[in-house]
Amino acid sequence: MTRLVKDLMSTNCVTATLLDNVYELAVLMRDHDIGFVPIVDGQKLIGIVTDRDLVVRGYAEKHSGSTAVSEVITTDIRTIDSNTTVDDAARMMADHQIRRLPVVQDGNLVGIVSIGDLAVREIFVNEAGDALSSISQQHGGDIQHQTVH
Repeated sequence: MTRLVKDLMSTNCVTATLLDNVYELAVLMRDHDIGFVPIVDGQKLIGIVTDRDLVVRGYAEKHSGSTAVSEVITTDIRTIDSNTTVDDAARMMADHQIRRLPVVQDGNLVGIVSIGDLAVREIFVNEAGDALSSISQQHGGDIQHQTVH
């Protein structure tokens, strides 16, 4: 039986909006022990912010905590549909060095699937291991290449 992303994705996503600021995102990440926050307008996914985005595009650029989310957001993101097979999701994550994939239906955020979801549930463990191994490899000093989500 083919497993689908909807069978293992997390649906209790912590989100933020463009009305939030960098400090509020950092607090969300700390309080929920996460390093990835989808940015939504209602339910519509408009981008993501990672802990790395906060550091590289926020604090390292000397932006204050009151800096708008729009200054650090990544809008060019890959997403998947909840009916995507788990092996296709793992392949996409490996091919594009993505640790977390937003799951959308009609542009609305319905969940997140992570490398951990693939590995912890022992579904396609080889694909998850291959994806994590590929993501963890060093690829030179190109920051743009390293900030792919």
